[in-house]
Amino acid sequence: MYENDDRIVITLDAGGTNFVFGAMKGCEFITEPITYPSNAQDLDKCLTTMVKGFEETIAKLDSKPVAISFAFPGPADYANGIIGGYLPNFPSFREGVALGAFLERKFGVPVFINNDGDLFAYGEALGGVLPEINRKLEESGNKKRYKNLIGYTFGTGFGVGIVVNGQLNRGDNSCVETFCLPNKFLPGVILEEGVAVRAVKRVYAEESGHINHTLEPKEICEIADGTREGNREAAKKAFEKMGRTAGDAMAISSQLIDGIVVIGGGITAARHHFMPALLHELKSAFNTLEGEKVKRVQMEVYELDKPEELKKFLEGNKRKIKVYGSDEEVEFDDQKRIGIIVSKLGASKAISTGAYAFALSKLDEEASNLRPA
Repeated sequence: MYENDDRIVITLDAGGTNFVFGAMKGCEFITEPITYPSNAQDLDKCLTTMVKGFEETIAKLDSKPVAISFAFPGPADYANGIIGGYLPNFPSFREGVALGAFLERKFGVPVFINNDGDLFAYGEALGGVLPEINRKLEESGNKKRYKNLIGYTFGTGFGVGIVVNGQLNRGDNSCVETFCLPNKFLPGVILEEGVAVRAVKRVYAEESGHINHTLEPKEICEIADGTREGNREAAKKAFEKMGRTAGDAMAISSQLIDGIVVIGGGITAARHHFMPALLHELKSAFNTLEGEKVKRVQMEVYELDKPEELKKFLEGNKRKIKVYGSDEEVEFDDQKRIGIIVSKLGASKAISTGAYAFALSKLDEEASNLRPA
């Protein structure tokens, strides 16, 4: 949508450990990233670092940026640019910080802040998997198009973002979240304890008996692959359990949103270990009181990274039906279906693309409202 736009937007990947600053034009980075420690424990140091990073990024540009737009982890009043509340990675912001207003006064341009999961989904909807899927449908001669998307990020936490009819759903309280949903395997415990990095490490410890191990998910994946020493069955179990926990949550959201599901984040490198379990949940069934089997997700679910699954998804079930009372025929694809796919942009690029597109869409909306009728 904005691939050929020549406006520049300053971006920030705001992590609890590091800040990574950049500038985008036409959905592509035009500067080398600048990285500084976020100093998340100290508000003064954190804001000073943020200003420094933005100033150095702007100094690299030949023309003035039209906006600053970036993601921040956790719930906040994003519509008003106020960060506060339960922020484990940014404890110095918990009492509330008017970050948007602060940065607008410093730099004299509009500032847009959103949740990282929201921007991941928005970036994939505008410049990632959604346009790619619709392009493939068009090339295959299928008239079906997708406008809805759910994006999930697997990492330190379990983030989510929802795009409906091409528009980002930020909710009325900027609080569209998934981490706090029920955990399939741990009653009374939040979902994120079964999906995040710490979950893979914990289950490996429990299954292997190596309670004090220092392995990260990447290394546990290598054990599961058989390329590193360790308890292979325990490693496989860690990813299988993560997949089933995530799939249980996705089965609910995908039925409600009825769109493409895209996943991103570092743990997706282990998708060959967790995707079968995740899909098992999406394709599972419940019973009625009469004993009838009912699919949890009423649509057919396809794994779009597999060529044979993608082919079936693109084909659907097209047939001709007659218009009543005439010899005229119309084409009908009667297969309800969705797909799940791994991000090709990568979570960081998708989030930045979402931040870029969100800023420009808001600027265009404001300009349209100012035009005389």
